[in-house]
Amino acid sequence: MDKAIFVQNVKKYCAQKGVKPTIACRESGAGVNLLSQLENRGTIPSVERVHQLAQYLGVTTSELLGEVLPSAGGINLAEDELDLLAAWQLADPSDHLILETIISKYRR
Repeated sequence: MDKAIFVQNVKKYCAQKGVKPTIACRESGAGVNLLSQLENRGTIPSVERVHQLAQYLGVTTSELLGEVLPSAGGINLAEDELDLLAAWQLADPSDHLILETIISKYRR
């Protein structure tokens, strides 16, 4: 997760919506201190909090994170699929083994 891009995008989408970032964070349920904790302490927000804020701002989690997804051969990914990708990218590397174990059950 690129923290600077995330903060920049939050501010951009808040401006488009006409709301202050702290208000958006509070009203979305993501937590009024979300951005200050990220900027000052380097605390990475949970996937849940990023998703709450994205929903409040009316954007996808991927848009909020500034992710550029590679072409999927013309396949449009659903919001929950994009959230799964975002979760993977936000997850601590030590959690990737757990996720890989779960995903391996469904591989073709």
